Amino acid sequence: MRILKSSFAVVERRAEHAAKFFYTHLFWHNPGVRELFPASFEDMERQRDRLFAALTHVIAHLENESLLPYLRDLGRDHRKFLVGPEHYAAVGTSLLAALAEVAGQAWTPRVEKAWAEAYQVMADAMTAGADASGDPPWWDAEVVRHLRYGRDIGVVTLRPHAPLPHLPGQYVSVSSDRVPTTWRTYSIANAPRPDHTLDLHVSRIERGRLSTALVTGVEPGELLRLGAAGGQLTLRRTDRPVSLIAAGTGWAPIRAMLEDLAQHPPDQDVRLFVVARDAAHLYDRPFIDACAAAFRWLGVTYITPAPGRHRRQATDRLATALGHRALWPDQDVYLSGPPGFVEETAHLLEALGAPPGRIFHDAVPAAGLGSGPGGRPLGSGEWLLDRPAPHWHDPAARAPRRF
Repeated sequence: MRILKSSFAVVERRAEHAAKFFYTHLFWHNPGVRELFPASFEDMERQRDRLFAALTHVIAHLENESLLPYLRDLGRDHRKFLVGPEHYAAVGTSLLAALAEVAGQAWTPRVEKAWAEAYQVMADAMTAGADASGDPPWWDAEVVRHLRYGRDIGVVTLRPHAPLPHLPGQYVSVSSDRVPTTWRTYSIANAPRPDHTLDLHVSRIERGRLSTALVTGVEPGELLRLGAAGGQLTLRRTDRPVSLIAAGTGWAPIRAMLEDLAQHPPDQDVRLFVVARDAAHLYDRPFIDACAAAFRWLGVTYITPAPGRHRRQATDRLATALGHRALWPDQDVYLSGPPGFVEETAHLLEALGAPPGRIFHDAVPAAGLGSGPGGRPLGSGEWLLDRPAPHWHDPAARAPRRF
């Protein structure tokens, strides 16, 4: 274990070069694999992030019992990319070549042997997960309703052609023919329904081709593809009070849990904090207000910045509101929103006395080859901070040098 961690620490410092080398090597030696990946350079930049985020997660959890289930779920999820045993072999060869290139003199025969054995364990676990799954590789789902809230938020209602099992708080990966080979994860915003329909809340991000298509383009009757439901932000039924904290479209999984609580009312109080950059982004306020009026066990606090103030003030106001509340050591807390918000709020809650084991949130979800249904765990390498724009070698455009 130690040899893997120490050698990966060397690689992390040059992760930008390692990622470019890996994909160039992979595509040059296996040209047919290129069509499984997004075509645009921007999407390939995100792909690089996912690859090293997944590697970082694996290295960080080598001695954790959660790693094998994570890898099995990863393999199950990768079936939607039509990944087969030959792809695992190709990826392994290119990964070892990239690690050797970047590690330099630190890449000894002993290190190479350790990585080859570790990768085989990973590939075997992923293959076993794929083989054991009884679910389809993906679900075709028809768009039955599309709502717009301002320029940047859309709510898409889907009817899968076959029931898609899910729990309140989970997410699915989504793909559209409008943006081929691209998958992104979106939380399911409802508890399971008798008609099996699903609501997805989508926030359009700058240069996000799939989010833009889902918010501004898709129409009723159109088909999307959905991966299996995943994620650990699911409601734990206990005798403790519950606090739900949501920011932006992170409201979606919290909404699903609130629906579940409404169907099976809790014995303890539930506190809901909804954070938005401005009042206009409280797009689901009628539903929240109706729940607050109907359920005596629910208390609601809206957090927005003062008119004309920077949206950062909303998180400052949340900190004040949370600080005024007591009994955090006795709470179960469910937290959802942008990654920076989740991390900052989790630290704040711990400082207020909330036990870390009772603060529930998912890692940042991301779909794509090299990421998994367990979310997108983020690494600690310097490459994640202010990294330069990548310059990808695309074999379809020009032939790179041989390795």
